[in-house]
Amino acid sequence: METIVENTSEKKGLPAGIWTNCKKCDQVFLQKDFEENLMVCPKCGYYTRLSAWKRIEFTVDEGSFKEMNAGLKSVDFLNFPGYSDKIEKSVINDAVTTGEAKINGYDVIIAVMDFEFMGGSMGSVVGEKIVRAIEKALKKKYHVIIISASGGARMQEGIISLMQMGKTSAALAKLADKGLAYISILTDPTTGGVAASYAMLGDINIAEHKALIGFAGPRVIEQTIRQQLPEGFQLSEFLEKHGMVDIVVERKNIRDVLTKALRFFYNK
Repeated sequence: METIVENTSEKKGLPAGIWTNCKKCDQVFLQKDFEENLMVCPKCGYYTRLSAWKRIEFTVDEGSFKEMNAGLKSVDFLNFPGYSDKIEKSVINDAVTTGEAKINGYDVIIAVMDFEFMGGSMGSVVGEKIVRAIEKALKKKYHVIIISASGGARMQEGIISLMQMGKTSAALAKLADKGLAYISILTDPTTGGVAASYAMLGDINIAEHKALIGFAGPRVIEQTIRQQLPEGFQLSEFLEKHGMVDIVVERKNIRDVLTKALRFFYNK
């Protein structure tokens, strides 16, 4: 990425979508250059959170993704204040997108979470779509990849959202019984009930660089135990050092790592 502009006034009068800026350091650069760098800031290295569709675009072979269960949509069965409005105003149906795809020619079933939909929270539709994706993998004998980005279980669905932890974990157990692999990719953030269930159950747990991963957030933990936490606590590198994830991978290398893993699992 070479086209970097220090003065934001230079973008005035240009069509929307030409320029973008880093959410951390506010550096301004061309949108197309930013996407070529997989939406990682070339100045400060900040990893911009990706939508599910952008993550799919960066991860799978071009034109290979076939979405499944796209029409499933959450229902406000508890009449939770404001929940129906949030569902109706969202441009996507829920916090996970699932489908079949290829990664460097290897067939996979992939589920990708989207933090933009209510903080990537796990509700009944998220659980159902992930379980249906796993069932399709069992039928087709494909390995499974889940890319997590979530604040945890969705409080607007109460106990039903918490039930998805057991539901998805049980489906993954069936996958293991059939000798099919599950590769989990944890991105920023992966917390709460998602971290406490399917996100940490991979045969290989891959964490994206500098992702926040854990159950409760660091501020909650500090207030509970009344102690200061170590520097970098709950970030990917800290978890790798302490054995909670298998490998920390830069975004630009995730496709290569997945290819090597799939080659191993399909040829073992």
